[in-house]
Amino acid sequence: MAIDVKINVFEGPLDLLLHLIEKNKIDIYDIPIVDITDQYMEYLHSMPSEDLGAMSEFLVMAATLLDIKCRMLLPKEKNEEGEEEDPREELVQKLLEYKMYKFMSYELKDRMDEADGVFYKKPTIPDEVLKYREPVDPKELLSSVTLERLNKIYQSILKKQEEKIDPIRSKFGTIEKEEVSLSDKMVEMKSYASSHRRFSFRQLLEGQPSRTQIVVTFLSILELMKMGYIHVEQEALFDDIQVEVTTDPQTWKHLTEFADE
Repeated sequence: MAIDVKINVFEGPLDLLLHLIEKNKIDIYDIPIVDITDQYMEYLHSMPSEDLGAMSEFLVMAATLLDIKCRMLLPKEKNEEGEEEDPREELVQKLLEYKMYKFMSYELKDRMDEADGVFYKKPTIPDEVLKYREPVDPKELLSSVTLERLNKIYQSILKKQEEKIDPIRSKFGTIEKEEVSLSDKMVEMKSYASSHRRFSFRQLLEGQPSRTQIVVTFLSILELMKMGYIHVEQEALFDDIQVEVTTDPQTWKHLTEFADE
């Protein structure tokens, strides 16, 4: 069923589609895409082509309708959940959103029209009245106050303050971040190796002041082994590891550059 569209001005392609749906009394959730496309194209041919900007918006919607029309003729695609997808779903959502915003604009327009007839009177209260404060009698204000009541108020305030304190985290000390870099530790190991040509790996780690220092020291030993500056050996399982310096520490180079890579 085709209709003659006599309205020449629409706010956009969605406005035209909404008009066609309401004119034909169509369920917006079940749009007969073939009929709507034909009616839309009929209106498009009757549009003036002077305003290319507005015309382009209607042409984009026409292409969208033709794409949906073609997809309706093909077997329906299925989503990840195995359900059939409706090619019209995205268009329906856009139409519903446009319809909602359009009705909201009507509501705002009505409120604006009603507000035109409302006038507000500026306050004309004398300054003497604005500055007036009701006098307070201290004796009357403190008539019901006793030492026992003051003590209860004081205890309740202390209790509220205690409840704000975390019983566990409040006992934590200040945690300071220890800054130690691998490059610094490599330079430190170079100085250590100059005076200790053979040393115990266990004693080296036990001399470190923190867990972070132990980890960085261990990494530096691994890197020095890979660079061929030291040799590590262990005579038996679970024995102490002995570290032997194989090259003169004064010839060690590229320690800082390596650590920064």
